[in-house]
Amino acid sequence: MVDKPIHGFEKLAEKSQLLPQEVLLEISSKSHHLNIGIPNEIALQERRVPLNPESVRLLTGNGHEVLIESGAGLSSNYLDNDYSEAGAKIVYSHKEAFNADIVIKVEPPTEREIELIQPGKTLISALQTVSLKRSYFEKLNSKKITAIGYELLEDNAGGMPAVRAMSEIAGSTSILIAARYLGSSKTGKGIILGGITGVPPAKVVILGAGTVGEYAARAALGLGVELQIFDDKIYKLRRIKHALGQRVFTSTFQPEVLNESLKSADVVIGALRTEKDKRRLMISREIVSQMAPGTVIIDVSIDQGGCFETSRITTHENPVFIEYDIIHYCVPNIASRFAKTASAALSNIFTPVLLQVADTGGIDKMIFIYQWFLKGVYAYKGFLTNTEIAEKTGLKSKDLHLLMAARF
Repeated sequence: MVDKPIHGFEKLAEKSQLLPQEVLLEISSKSHHLNIGIPNEIALQERRVPLNPESVRLLTGNGHEVLIESGAGLSSNYLDNDYSEAGAKIVYSHKEAFNADIVIKVEPPTEREIELIQPGKTLISALQTVSLKRSYFEKLNSKKITAIGYELLEDNAGGMPAVRAMSEIAGSTSILIAARYLGSSKTGKGIILGGITGVPPAKVVILGAGTVGEYAARAALGLGVELQIFDDKIYKLRRIKHALGQRVFTSTFQPEVLNESLKSADVVIGALRTEKDKRRLMISREIVSQMAPGTVIIDVSIDQGGCFETSRITTHENPVFIEYDIIHYCVPNIASRFAKTASAALSNIFTPVLLQVADTGGIDKMIFIYQWFLKGVYAYKGFLTNTEIAEKTGLKSKDLHLLMAARF
């Protein structure tokens, strides 16, 4: 029998069998063991915990190890026993909780806490560019820590689930807070938000048509208030009207219209996020002084500088102050007021991400494969990878795509 001659395409196919095939699928099929540390939050007024016992049970049930510092869940009404029964290991020192491959926190660590993270390990926490200084990023880089800001992580629709979840809580909560301080016992006007038969409802003005504004509007409309929403972006005003499903008063920041609305408002909610560290609106002290006595200001944006010239940071223990007979509520991190709900929301975000990290084969491979995860990385093994932070701090940055290509 005569052998068939091998043609060019057959030779090529024969050679290709010698090359590695489907490398990424091979990597992703090997589950990676995760070692996760959850230290106590020491930031002022932070009561949330990044993983609740239900999420820990799911992680440990999949063969991963979770170390949690004793008392980390108490402010969210989770006991150490709840975590130990879920399979977590309770540790009794701050240092030991940081001695993990992946350290996960709600607030950014302090510079002293960064010293406790092992070199070359991973940090997942909030990234608060407004408050973090150059020395913070220098310390991360000196220890070659891979740092991920969870508020930068995206979902399949391009949204930011962590930011949205906390904004939903803050928006809904702001109306509950306003209702409390409008009462006579809190030196307010002595009115209820929705009114009753024969008595007109309260007037609520919302500055900002983002997620906070949307959920504040939902809660307010549910009570039957007179509502006005302002923003400087027309597309956001269109979007919020569509999301609410009903006709509401909307306007851009036209000074005369806005000022008249503020003077007649019963509640004003500041819900504008800064853009590139710049405030989008500042209500002057003069305008605040012309508002009706007993009006309630809820400045949700206070952690980014606030929307009102009269705003100053307050605490959960002493949440309000009065200036020009106007009640100011300026507590940063409103979501922490409802810590158990907020912790459950964060757990819903972190848990599937951590499980996907394990299934993919680790943090590095996760960064390499998924663009939405890469967007959360701002420091990688000794380098900043976020150009905005680099410009602000004067530190050098490198393109993470190039770094990952060189590594793999």
